[in-house]
Amino acid sequence: MSAGAPRGLASSGQKPIGEILHPLCVAEEPLSPGPDVTVDTEGEKEAVLTNGTPVETSSPASASSLFNRLQLDDDLEADGRDPYASTEAHDLFVTVDDPKKHVSTMETYITYRVSTKTTRIEFDLPEYCVRRRYQDFDWLRIKLEDSQPTHLIPPLPEKFVMKGVVDRFSEDFVETRMKALDKFLKRVADHPVLSFNPHLNAFLSAKDLNKRQGLALLTKVGESVKHVAGGYKLKVRPAEFCAMGEYLDTFSQKLGTIDRIAQRILFLQSEYLTEVREYSSVYSSWAGSEEELQRPLEGVSCTVSKSCQALEDLSENMGQDFLPVLREYVLYVESMKNVLRKRDQSQAEYEGRLEAAVLRRQEDKSPIPVEVEKCQDRVECFNADLKADWERWQSNKRQDFKQLLTGVADKNIHYFETCQAAWESFITVLQDKQTEDRTGETN
Repeated sequence: MSAGAPRGLASSGQKPIGEILHPLCVAEEPLSPGPDVTVDTEGEKEAVLTNGTPVETSSPASASSLFNRLQLDDDLEADGRDPYASTEAHDLFVTVDDPKKHVSTMETYITYRVSTKTTRIEFDLPEYCVRRRYQDFDWLRIKLEDSQPTHLIPPLPEKFVMKGVVDRFSEDFVETRMKALDKFLKRVADHPVLSFNPHLNAFLSAKDLNKRQGLALLTKVGESVKHVAGGYKLKVRPAEFCAMGEYLDTFSQKLGTIDRIAQRILFLQSEYLTEVREYSSVYSSWAGSEEELQRPLEGVSCTVSKSCQALEDLSENMGQDFLPVLREYVLYVESMKNVLRKRDQSQAEYEGRLEAAVLRRQEDKSPIPVEVEKCQDRVECFNADLKADWERWQSNKRQDFKQLLTGVADKNIHYFETCQAAWESFITVLQDKQTEDRTGETN
C-alpha cells in the first residue's frame, strides 16, 4: 500500500452520490438486495455470500458443511488472496513483544514493547519504539470503532479473567496475551483503511499517549450512526446480509461447541497426567527393592515419564495455541455482528426518511430532500465496506484455521511418535534382559 493511499473513511467500490439513481426518481422500490443475490426463473431468491458460497437459510448448517466452507486445501492459498488489498508492498510493520511487569504503590500492570517500521510520509520518523499497556490497546480499538463505524475492527483478547482460575501475571498468560495483541495490531496495520487512521498513528508514535484528548476525529458517517434515532425499524435486510448473519450464528455455535470439548479434553488430560505420574513413581520405587528386575522396572518408569512429558507438551499447545484462536474468532463474530447492526440502523434510517419523503412528494410535489440522499450514500458506504471486510475476514479465517488445524495434526503426530519411540526403546531393554538371563542359565 503506498503512502498516497486515501486517508479517513474510505469505501471499497462506493459510488459518488451523483451517480446513484435515487428510488424517488424512478419508482417506489425497496433497497436492492445487492449484486450477490441470484434470482431463479420462479422468482425465488437464493442467498449467496460474496465468496460465491450459497447459504441455506432454511436450516442451520451441519458441522461437515460448515468446515467444508473453510476449504482447507493447498489450492486455497492462491484463491484466498484478499482482492481488496493493495498490490504494492507493505510499508507499515508493527511488532508487539518484550512484556514487562510494573509495580507501583497504586497498581501492578504489564506493558508491552510496540515497535514500528514504516516509510509513510504521515510518520515523522522511519522507526518507533514505545511501551503500551492493555488499556492503551483498548483505547485504540474504541477510537477505531468510533471513527470507522463501517469497517470491521479486529477484536482484542478478553480483558478480565476469573480470580483464582487464571493468574494474569503468570508467564503463560502474559505470553498468550502478548501474541493476541500482536495479532490485533498486525491486522489493523494491514488494513487498507484502518492503517491510515490518525489514532493508530498516535498509538504507534506518541511517547506519552494522551487518551483524554483522543484526537476526536469522528467522521460524518460515524456521527450519523451514533445518533440514529430509535424510531426507525428495518423492514427487510438484503438477502446477502441475512446470509452473513446466519453464517455468523452457525459459525459461533460450532466454535463454542469445539471450545467446550477442548476444555473437557484438557481437564481429562490433566487428571490422566496426575495418575500416570504416580504410576511412574510406583515402578521407580519398586525397582529399588527388586535387584533382579531393577532395569526392566526402571525402564517402565522412564518410558511412562517420557510419555507424560509428551502429553504435557500436547496439552500446553492446546491451551496456548488452539484455544486462543477459537476465542479470538468468537470475539470476531461479535465484532462482525456489531457492524451488521450498525448497517441495519443506517438502512432503517434511510427507509424511514425515504417513506416520509414519498408522502410529502405525493402531497406537494416537493423535491427530494438532501437528507434522504445522504442516508442513501451512507447505506451504500456501509454495504461496500462491509462486503470488502467480509471478504478479507473470510480469507484471514481460512488461512488461520488451515495453520491451526495443521499445527494440531503435527502436534498429535509428534506425541504418538514420541510415545511409540519410548516404548520401542523399552522393548530393547527387555530383550537385553532376556539375553542376560539365558546366558546365566547356560553358565
